Amino acid sequence: MGAVLGLCSAAQMACCCTSAACSLCCSACPSCANSTSTRLMYTLMLLLVMVAACVTLAPGLHEQMKKVPFCENSTGIVPGNFKVDCDQAVGYLAVYRICFAACLFFVLMALIMIGVKSSKDPRAGIQNGFWGIKYLVVIGGIIGAFFIPEGQFASTWMVFGMIGGFCFIIIQLILIIDFAHSWAEKWVSNYEESQSRGWYSALLLAMLSCYALTLTGIVLLYVYYTKPDGCDLSKFFISFNLILVVIASAISILPSVQEHQPRSGLLQSAVVSLYVMYLTWSALSNSAGECNASISATNESSFDKQSIIGLVIWVCSVLYSCVRTASSSSKITMSEHILAKEGAGEGDGGEAGREETKVFDNEADDVAYSWTFFHIVFALASLYIMMTLTNWYNPSSQLSKENVASMWIKITSSWLCVGLYVWTLVAPAVFPDRDFS
Repeated sequence: MGAVLGLCSAAQMACCCTSAACSLCCSACPSCANSTSTRLMYTLMLLLVMVAACVTLAPGLHEQMKKVPFCENSTGIVPGNFKVDCDQAVGYLAVYRICFAACLFFVLMALIMIGVKSSKDPRAGIQNGFWGIKYLVVIGGIIGAFFIPEGQFASTWMVFGMIGGFCFIIIQLILIIDFAHSWAEKWVSNYEESQSRGWYSALLLAMLSCYALTLTGIVLLYVYYTKPDGCDLSKFFISFNLILVVIASAISILPSVQEHQPRSGLLQSAVVSLYVMYLTWSALSNSAGECNASISATNESSFDKQSIIGLVIWVCSVLYSCVRTASSSSKITMSEHILAKEGAGEGDGGEAGREETKVFDNEADDVAYSWTFFHIVFALASLYIMMTLTNWYNPSSQLSKENVASMWIKITSSWLCVGLYVWTLVAPAVFPDRDFS
């Protein structure tokens, strides 16, 4: 599936270059919906932005990066009489500028696409085409951002980054919960239809593996982020989140919940529990004091395990939002705005039209997803990339991972994750007259 969709995106990219290239690529590409290929093209753009940001953090480029315009032309003073040291922070500051340009691009696209109802709108061409121009605009924006003097830019943009990163974490929670429900319902359905012990064993193994990883994470958090004397806040976070995931798991198998959602079970709870423990670890890695085992004197351009895992989850979430279609198994209403509608308008192509055009228009009657909301999500995703790659860097913290504000953002996100999941379980029982199927 991923390979097929990737070919469709490649065909769209070729179509922005020459007609000959378009004919060659489209003839070799299986047909796919325009709504899918367009989202994959924007995803490719965001992935390239992430790669470019990662390159600026490469140790081998550290000396060359010191010559960038924002270091040479900067006053180097931010609020609090702290001087930005481009010798040390140049990689992080470059990431800020790359993601700044990407975020502005998606915000601009969101504004342009307000009110679009179908691909018959004149603005649809901007959304689904002109890829060469759009990529050049992003590249030009990144180059221009490097000429922004430092001054207060980093400290101001960090605030936007933390707010946007938090908002994207919430969206990521929705996607992960939707994934957990879809995964469990698919496997339970396969087991009920085939009565195969293989599906039952797969369900049991997946559930036990997630819970085992969750338990292992809890133990490691107690070992590395607490001490016998002190570290009371860290102990509270770990213990409280442990209690929350136990309660959520218990609720998922209550008779009243099972009555309204027969396929609800411990597999969904296990996935959510594992993600909550990741958020707890991520929060504690930004905590202050000697209880933070992540604080070290490493160079600012190095990646830690928490950042790598965060990026992997981010990539999976973005790709999932592109290939997944909203259906009756979507348990949270906002999923319908993030994911494409299943069976959206087919337009006037039909099967014959699909044979002629490999990337066919399926939004002539109605858009398959909210174009404006899609770009808002990607603007927030670019801010999340920025904060993750820079370890939620605070310009006034001497490049330490210590950032109390980001710690509270992440720990609050973990509580929201449990709350959203529990709501998807109890809502059908609380409102029996509403259709949650």
